[in-house]
Amino acid sequence: MTTTARSPAPPASAPGPAGKAPLRVVASAAGAVGVAGLDHTYTAAGRVTQALAGIDLAIKPGRFVVIVGPSGCGKSSLLMMMTGLTRPTTGTILCGGRPMTEPDPDRVGVVFQEASLFPWLTAQDNVEFPLSLRRVPKAERAARAREKLALVGLSGFEDRYPHELSGGMKQRVSIARGLVQNPSILMLDEPFAALDEQTRITMGDELLRIWAETGKTVVFVTHSLTEAAYLADEIVVMSARPGRIIDRIEVALPRPRTYEMMATPQFAELRERIWKQIRHQASA
Repeated sequence: MTTTARSPAPPASAPGPAGKAPLRVVASAAGAVGVAGLDHTYTAAGRVTQALAGIDLAIKPGRFVVIVGPSGCGKSSLLMMMTGLTRPTTGTILCGGRPMTEPDPDRVGVVFQEASLFPWLTAQDNVEFPLSLRRVPKAERAARAREKLALVGLSGFEDRYPHELSGGMKQRVSIARGLVQNPSILMLDEPFAALDEQTRITMGDELLRIWAETGKTVVFVTHSLTEAAYLADEIVVMSARPGRIIDRIEVALPRPRTYEMMATPQFAELRERIWKQIRHQASA
């Protein structure tokens, strides 16, 4: 199979003149994400900390984009802002052409590091839960939940409770819940970090299968450089705090990805390129 390089995505916006707001992000298509001029500061114990500075990022519909960086660089904070769960201090975030100022599961589904399932609900009921909050009719939400559980490979486990499921199966339920309202974008914050290596690789393959079947835009935060190289169309590398984007790497590995690719020189070179930048940031 031949490998073809892709052209890097255009920046979300060009900086305006000094002192002026950044130019408007153009990200109108369903599944597109645009971030422009994003800064974020927070105050803790009377101390002001700048977490993110000058983030400009455009993500085309249907792409699988992975964000990496040293610990504390703000990559999870950036993801939370793109989901609408956190408001940036300044800047613009558009998802599907509309500002992302609050959570909107019709546009953006979210999966966290912890599955956060309700222990008293079955897998089916956990996936149905967001639909029940919106008063979707019972028959419709049951059908949609079964469909998403089948998509993540959990047909036959609808009536199991969280304590009856493995860690990987719990995350599958969480992914199904993130997809049940059919968003065009799925954002995941280190969803496999607590899993053992074998399960983590398996779940990565499952996520790639789901992505291929659904055509969603995926934004994925991880500390694992191997995971980033294996999953991504594009890897966004962030600096130490205040977090800035210091590199955007197009991954030219062919798809479908296979475990054997991890042993290739191309994979090793890609991982080394990311590691050198993160190591430099961590030691700076």
